[in-house]
Amino acid sequence: MTDRMSREQKNQLVLILKGYPRLSETFIAQEILELERAGLKLDIVSLRHPTDKHRHPIHDEISAPVYYLPEYLHQEPVRVLAGLKYALGLSGVWQVFSIFFKDLFRDFTVNRIRRFGQALVLANEYREDAKLFYVHFLHTPGSVARYAALILGCPYSVSAHAKDIWTTPEWEIREKLADCEWCVTCTKGGRDHLAELAPGDKPVKLVYHGIDLTRFPPPASDRTQSRTGSDPDNPIQLLTVGRAVEKKGIDALLDALAALPENLRWNWSHIGGGPLKARLEEQAAQLGIADRCQFLGALPQATVLETYLKSDLFVLPSRIDPTGDRDGLPNVIIEAQSQGLAVISTNISGIPELLDDGKNGILVEPDDTLALAAAIEQLCRDTGLRNQMGSAGEARVRSEFDHLNTIGSIVSLLTHTMEEARK
Repeated sequence: MTDRMSREQKNQLVLILKGYPRLSETFIAQEILELERAGLKLDIVSLRHPTDKHRHPIHDEISAPVYYLPEYLHQEPVRVLAGLKYALGLSGVWQVFSIFFKDLFRDFTVNRIRRFGQALVLANEYREDAKLFYVHFLHTPGSVARYAALILGCPYSVSAHAKDIWTTPEWEIREKLADCEWCVTCTKGGRDHLAELAPGDKPVKLVYHGIDLTRFPPPASDRTQSRTGSDPDNPIQLLTVGRAVEKKGIDALLDALAALPENLRWNWSHIGGGPLKARLEEQAAQLGIADRCQFLGALPQATVLETYLKSDLFVLPSRIDPTGDRDGLPNVIIEAQSQGLAVISTNISGIPELLDDGKNGILVEPDDTLALAAAIEQLCRDTGLRNQMGSAGEARVRSEFDHLNTIGSIVSLLTHTMEEARK
């Protein structure tokens, strides 16, 4: 990995990410690995350096070189000024500058300036090589890809997800979709929203992420659970995996746990880092349930898988936060179901596209702590229903959410766009 992009290692397909590697974005790493297995050669360009303490095993299997743009422009002024000099020497570049200044007028932030500076660096250091920029997330990474593509006159394409769809201003989405070649996204709701904003001839396609089921093999045949929460020495094991952020609704889950009957014996574990972790720990203490709550932080995938296997019920009460941010279809729900776990979640975004309420899981309204507590109690006490939902969820995941069933769509789109760009 290096900051400066060395000339001899360039590939024509350039994948742009906000940060790499990231534990919370294993679905992206999974896609990159499958693109390489399909024969595509690419470079990874990241806007930020990694901050996670752990790496996902997939990251060690990816061979693509990784380059980092200046995270803050003042830290690498030589690269930024070289990019500016290159751009100013191009005919027609003032049209790109006018687009940037129009965007800056509507979004007058340091972040906007930083992304344009990163785009100048990207365009300069890939001016002889790039045939396609492929970017994950419409918001800030999408801005860098768009500006750089306009400077170079090369195409760019977008994979949109959740936060970037619902928190990016509609004017910005419209203009980015108008300039890109195509866009894919991972939920029907997201696809429909983007399609409404895209020009009529612009493809917006639904492509579920799925998971690599070879990393989540079927649980042992004795996975059938018998704990009911009635034995103080053998409490039922509840699990949540997800970052400690507002949209995950973990504070509402803690309130629901505190509302459970005294005679229901349970332990709850949370896996994931995030800015709200300390606040949630304090909330658990104030509710008097801290002795039954474990905040484990971010963990390697192998440990997460072990925890799925030791757990009885998975709960993720996602919500739409005050900024409009929300989950798409969280991969952790798919992972949990692959291990035969019954799941309780909420009926927002793409979650109902996987969970059929009452059949392979239970859906409640966001922030309805009483309904959430009732659902938890029901599945804790009713082992038959819990096992039935766990089996139904696993069957659906293994039949419909294997990532190998969807990666072919991405490969075909990238290959076709690259071939057109070479003509």
